[in-house]
Amino acid sequence: MKLVQAALFGAAMSLASVPAIAGDAAAGEAAYNSKGCSGCHGQGGNSQVPANPALAGKDAAFLQQQLADFKSGARKNPTMNAMAAMLSDADMANIATYLSAQK
Repeated sequence: MKLVQAALFGAAMSLASVPAIAGDAAAGEAAYNSKGCSGCHGQGGNSQVPANPALAGKDAAFLQQQLADFKSGARKNPTMNAMAAMLSDADMANIATYLSAQK
């Protein structure tokens, strides 16, 4: 139980660490497709591969934080760390806004 509480606390602190930037969904769609995100996470964030999470409809602030954590190395995944390293803060905000509007 303490492990679950610690994980929830860590997630809450992580969400508070990156200020949400309002994004542009059209720019986010362009970045999502041109930077290779759709190759693993599917068109519109609807992954058909169980190992790659579906991102469509997720909360924009949550998505933006996850991208920031991958970029900073706070969250470890060799593929996502490399992919996020290519993204600007505006790219992350735009992609998060785009994905949150998908179904």
